[in-house]
Amino acid sequence: MPPYLVPPLVVMGVQGCGKSTSGRAIADELSLPFIDGDDLHPASNREKMASGHPLTDADREPWLRAIGSALADGLARGESTVIACSALKRRYRDLIRSFAPGTRFIHLDGNRSLIAERLTHRDHEYMPPTLLDSQIDTLEPLAADEAGIPVDINLAPAEIAAFVAQALTAR
Repeated sequence: MPPYLVPPLVVMGVQGCGKSTSGRAIADELSLPFIDGDDLHPASNREKMASGHPLTDADREPWLRAIGSALADGLARGESTVIACSALKRRYRDLIRSFAPGTRFIHLDGNRSLIAERLTHRDHEYMPPTLLDSQIDTLEPLAADEAGIPVDINLAPAEIAAFVAQALTAR
């Protein structure tokens, strides 16, 4: 699929589901730029998460606005962007879409035990595994009326990228 036909993409899900790894693979597959949404968090959010405290909606709002702005900036340059961002709640996704209305959300979904197992092999700068349950509790899966593609995290990142590319082509 030519990059100019691909909408902005947000690879979403709870920590440890593979957003960054799969997001990079999707961006490579579609020849699009990739941004790790973690890099857009303000320092205060990073510090809060590093201390083991989940973010509140108020904490997340400036970060979600930065995600939306990054997508809109890409569109202004004539390109779509792939961003890894948890986007756990519908209202978070709505806020992102307010900046880039055509955004599609790629929901990486899997069972808690698999994600928890993955977290034991990961050393994240500021997101401790103890926050997984708060993320699962917060997660609102894509609604039927939301533009998105649910993807099983049992697939390898290259398989996820190929699946997403095929799903976008089929639309």
